Amino acid sequence: MINIGMVNEIARMCDRMNINVWEVIDAAATKPFGFMPFYPGPGLGGHCIPIDPFYLSWKSKQAGFEARFIELAGSINGDMPHFVVTKIQGALNNNCKSVKGSRIHIMGVAYKRDIDDVRESPALDVIHLLQELGADVTYSDPWIPKIDHEPVVMTATDEAKGVKEADCVVIITDHKKFDYAALVKNSKVVVDTRNALKGIQSPNIVRL
Repeated sequence: MINIGMVNEIARMCDRMNINVWEVIDAAATKPFGFMPFYPGPGLGGHCIPIDPFYLSWKSKQAGFEARFIELAGSINGDMPHFVVTKIQGALNNNCKSVKGSRIHIMGVAYKRDIDDVRESPALDVIHLLQELGADVTYSDPWIPKIDHEPVVMTATDEAKGVKEADCVVIITDHKKFDYAALVKNSKVVVDTRNALKGIQSPNIVRL
């Protein structure tokens, strides 16, 4: 949790300095020893990492000790969906559109690749935030035909149709079944939060 929180903070730092965080991680990974890569993303999901460390933090507070790294990492990771929404706002703004009234298509809502679990998925937060801003949000996920987690209740849209009709496509979960080349070709703009489009160059790609 702490390592992911650190790399998410570095991603936001790099964004502010106009540096490609994915290239930074690849460069660091050339070190032949003592390096384990962690990757940024739209936030943490699942039933373990986003939740279990706070049990330890809560218990330590009972003993009069503040687990500051856990709390800080939780704050950074928890804020990533908001950061993703700002990236979407910027991408739409560059195409002379506002979030309100725009159709935004989410690619993948599971909390990680190639599973059918949406527990604590950052996609739910991103969708809810966009809906609150007035966006018309749709999604595609080959593993999850329907979302029924209040306040997000939705049915999946056909991938090709969703991409073609969207003002902005957002990759939240990088499922292997997605046709990324077709996605880039048929999208007005793509916000990639997982580096799923690594190696694909196009002016309509906005990377985390």
